[in-house]
Amino acid sequence: MQELVNSINDIIWSPALIYLCLGTGLFFTVITRFVQIRQFKEMFRLLLSGKSSDKGISSFQALAVSLSGRVGTGNIAGVAAAIGFGGPGAVFWMWVVAFFGAATAYIESTNAQIYKEEEDGVYRGGPAYYIEKAMGQRWYAWIFAISTIVACGVLLPVVQSNGIGDALVNVFGNGGTVSSFLGELALTKVYAATFIVLILGFIIFGGVKRIANFTQIVVPFMALAYIIIACIIIGLHIDILPSIFMSIITDAFTPMAGFGAAIGWGVKRGVYSNEAGQGTGPHAAAAAEVEHPAQQGLVQAFSVYIDTLFVCSATAFMILITQSYNVMPEGSSTFVVQNLAADVVISGPAFTQIAVDSVLTGFGKPFIAIALFFFAFTTILAYYFIAENNVSYINRTIKIPALRFALKVILMSAVFYGTVAQPSAAWGMGDIGVGLMAWLNIIGILIIFFMAKPAIKALKDYEAQQKAGVKNFTFDPKKLGITNATFWEERFEKSKAKSSNNDSES
Repeated sequence: MQELVNSINDIIWSPALIYLCLGTGLFFTVITRFVQIRQFKEMFRLLLSGKSSDKGISSFQALAVSLSGRVGTGNIAGVAAAIGFGGPGAVFWMWVVAFFGAATAYIESTNAQIYKEEEDGVYRGGPAYYIEKAMGQRWYAWIFAISTIVACGVLLPVVQSNGIGDALVNVFGNGGTVSSFLGELALTKVYAATFIVLILGFIIFGGVKRIANFTQIVVPFMALAYIIIACIIIGLHIDILPSIFMSIITDAFTPMAGFGAAIGWGVKRGVYSNEAGQGTGPHAAAAAEVEHPAQQGLVQAFSVYIDTLFVCSATAFMILITQSYNVMPEGSSTFVVQNLAADVVISGPAFTQIAVDSVLTGFGKPFIAIALFFFAFTTILAYYFIAENNVSYINRTIKIPALRFALKVILMSAVFYGTVAQPSAAWGMGDIGVGLMAWLNIIGILIIFFMAKPAIKALKDYEAQQKAGVKNFTFDPKKLGITNATFWEERFEKSKAKSSNNDSES
């Protein structure tokens, strides 16, 4: 099984995908004239403005839902794995993919807003919707939808729950074992799996609104607490911070684990963490209630910064500044750097737990376990939200009443399995899910750009209204030459009719 997973990953995560992710981000950065820098102030303003409605969630809730998908095991265990397999230089490439990825996130999220639909009283959208409407290729949209249901309903939740199980074992030990069809299982992981599945079921059976309400409270709180702890640890070692920063930069170009390992693991874990280009963020973006599609594109671009430049960097600096890591290139049996015992698992949260515990003795392992629980749990919720969106897309054509219920059961089963599984198996499955979605979505948004440029037209329109000083933004897709944006066409016509009635009454 593990050999099959590794073989599939070797194909999906070939250098072609790594350079496609970087190249696409660079391309959209240039095309948007560095929108991730020029509109930074507007991104922050939009976070604090906007309200939810009966049909859609607020910009902040959409940010929280998307962040719950972005901020997860990848920010703790993923960063550790990137350093463990690729050396400190991998962190630099995570930063690069985040900076350029912010432009990609703007494009895909704005597309999602432009081509969203109202279904059963709520907003739905995402890559399947904009692939069908902007590309006119329903078969390709179906491939993406089915792939996403498999990835977010089965493959990706396995990684998140596995991180929770490993973190708890690091705190409490294995607590004994029990035999099952999966083999000998640590009791601590079995207890954790049961608890996670019960809480997960309560929330996902409550619908999208319950997910949004839960994540908008938990994600900001845990991210802030995590960064505060990181700042304390960095502050206590502030004298060596410049040398750590320089080691990241120099190792990015003269990598201790080989250039391919540094850039490969940096990009792989960068995409896994911030999800720019993967096609997950657009689902939350489409659910937001906004005046103009570009607004949610800017908010989602900002979420990439929060994920990688804040949370991932916090993890990386804690690990590097306390020297709590080993480096062993993938496929090798020899350590390039060994600061910890040889049996410390690289693909897990151990590096981060050891880093915090080395400064705050007795606090690090349980704190990281708690942080990882909330990060990973909210990510699982986001995955369900994304998978359900694609179930809704399929149900537009083929009505399968039990499909949503089946998704819930399968997701909960995957989470239980992931909690008790070995890290190598869990991460291998997760990488397949990320890579598959990234291939399909990035190709899609590139084709859509060359066919119609909808996100670029929306950005120019939004910036023109900004320059004109308008207070209430509007979006008329027909005027911009954007077709099949039926939701916004109807909204603009209703707004125009309302405005005409008010003028005639006055």
